[in-house]
Amino acid sequence: MKKVLVTGGAGFIGSHVVDGYLQQGWKVVVVDNLSSGKKENLNEKAKFYQMDITDKRLNKIFAEERFNLVNHHAAQIDVRVSVKKPVFDAEVNILGTLNLLNNCVKHGVNNFIFISSGGVVYGEPTDLPVDEHYPKNPLSPYGVSKHTIEHYLHYYRKTYGLNYLSLRYANVYGARQDPYGEAGVIAIFTQQMLRGKRPKIFGDGEQLRDYIHVSEVVNVHLLASQKIESLNERKPSSPDDLAYNVGTGKGSSVNLLYQLLAEIIGFKVQPIYAPERKGEIRRIFLNTDKAKKELDWQPQLNLREGLGKTVGWFRENL
Repeated sequence: MKKVLVTGGAGFIGSHVVDGYLQQGWKVVVVDNLSSGKKENLNEKAKFYQMDITDKRLNKIFAEERFNLVNHHAAQIDVRVSVKKPVFDAEVNILGTLNLLNNCVKHGVNNFIFISSGGVVYGEPTDLPVDEHYPKNPLSPYGVSKHTIEHYLHYYRKTYGLNYLSLRYANVYGARQDPYGEAGVIAIFTQQMLRGKRPKIFGDGEQLRDYIHVSEVVNVHLLASQKIESLNERKPSSPDDLAYNVGTGKGSSVNLLYQLLAEIIGFKVQPIYAPERKGEIRRIFLNTDKAKKELDWQPQLNLREGLGKTVGWFRENL
């Protein structure tokens, strides 16, 4: 039986990935410092270590557990925190990942799946949808850290033979997402509408994003875990060769999200419009043809279906 380490496995997305691995018969170990992850998200069938990815004691976990694969979700994910504290962002995201990579080399772990970001590594694109080879121009320290790690992975592939894939997520939404954070507009709007509060839209609401349901993300991880070794046999020439956009290929506006959620919930009040946030990307959505061709993956849910599932979960769990 194969064993996987899922870092950040108590978080919104990571916990769903843990569930997916367990359903497929994997043994799962979770490392999470619970800074944003929650104990209630943890699957009781997974073995849990409360630890930061920068901790030197990870060496002991690698020595004892003997993993076949590392699935790396743990990160500092708040763009605004990265702007205010770029050193902290780099310590967690870059040095924490290097800690994992060095332990993989030391303990013979040959496979590594990294969670990058299709929302920040490309910057403000002029051509849409964006494919994996589009020029990278991250506009925040968070985006810089994600892009930097992809280059480190390419180096570890060339130098140590580490098999890896980078999954560049679009905007993921669904059950367990934190409705109190800065990100996650769908979770924020859903909770506020269900509680009769009037949501706020920053700017004119015509910003375009690519929204993907978390169940689709789980599916791409399971496929990637099966194919990681065969895809690395091609000897990649750049980090983009082993990167895969994970999205729907469609841009949806914040105004459309509001409209669909209001219809599903039965919320009759118009939003509050507030000044736009400085530094936010105006339009981005991802070309996912490569994931379809090489991973045999494509999303199954349309936006209304995904929102319906999300509203159902929030109704039961508020």
